[in-house]
Amino acid sequence: MNIYFNEITLQTGEGIQIYNLMESLTEEVTKSGIKEGMVNIISRHTTTALAVNEYEPRLLDDLRLFFKEIASPERPYKHNDIHLRDCPSDEPKNAHSHILAMLLSSHESVPLVNGCLSLGTWQSVLLFELDGPRQRKVAVQIIGK
Repeated sequence: MNIYFNEITLQTGEGIQIYNLMESLTEEVTKSGIKEGMVNIISRHTTTALAVNEYEPRLLDDLRLFFKEIASPERPYKHNDIHLRDCPSDEPKNAHSHILAMLLSSHESVPLVNGCLSLGTWQSVLLFELDGPRQRKVAVQIIGK
């Protein structure tokens, strides 16, 4: 069995943004030389999330609207009381981003078959930026042979 590890780094845009990681993940699979196994992906941040779903512009717009409805940035959150917390004074007011990240997931695992991620026709691995813009890292571990 072989184990390959690397990180994908990307600069995200403002607010809630959704990125398709398939091109980067395919590159990592190729670099690993592993043909059969499992690809484990984890976000390194508490205000980002990962999901397997369709990368379709109108669906992405629907998701952004839905996220703002269930965790509006305008709501009063205790986490946003920066003056009452032990943190830098320039800490962002981002409780809504943490809540959304917990409702989604920080990781995904995808089978690797014949050197390809085994996903359905319309499925992609998506990174959800919930508090951008920021530089983000996604760890990729590929285990197999």
